[in-house]
Amino acid sequence: MYLPFFPLKLIAFPGEELNLHIFEPRYRQLMADAEQEGISFGVCAYLNQITGFGTEVKLEQIFKRYDDGRLDIKTRGVRVFRMMNFENPMPGKLYPGGEVEYLNNNDSVTQVQQLEFVFYLKEILYLLNHPVEFDPFSVSSYSFAHKVGLKLEEELELLQIESESLRIEFLIKHFKRLIPVIKAIESAKEKIKLNGHFKHLDPLNF
Repeated sequence: MYLPFFPLKLIAFPGEELNLHIFEPRYRQLMADAEQEGISFGVCAYLNQITGFGTEVKLEQIFKRYDDGRLDIKTRGVRVFRMMNFENPMPGKLYPGGEVEYLNNNDSVTQVQQLEFVFYLKEILYLLNHPVEFDPFSVSSYSFAHKVGLKLEEELELLQIESESLRIEFLIKHFKRLIPVIKAIESAKEKIKLNGHFKHLDPLNF
């Protein structure tokens, strides 16, 4: 499969809505082609260099057109790919492109694993001030991946895992590492708040 590429210093996940501001002429040309021809394109993860992985996305809406040609667009992630080559620019265009190979994603998650995942997910979203209600059996490893404190490198690692159960396992381990750290920080904040206040201390009996 040959895809146009849009390298960005971010990770796009399947199913995710990704809003972008387009200003470079080459990517304005890409959006014009996507709108007119209905083609999808690949958001390639760029971490100091092209990583070789990305997510195919579809243009859903041109949200705003500016007089100078800039665009605000809405896209949605479709599926993860591995780059086989990179042409910059692709023939006859201003933007890059290349052959891709789609990653497999065929396994299912047990009910026990899903419930454990949801338990820790709700706790970490609460601790990070992103409490939200959701159906525990419709949420996936990608659903809140940008809101659970992953570093960009960890998001890339998650993207490359070709199994939902292994992605869930990866996130559960992340939650178990991060939750005690957040709680310790919050506890320290509460202690700091007490500094400078008048304290009522019980008398000591000695």
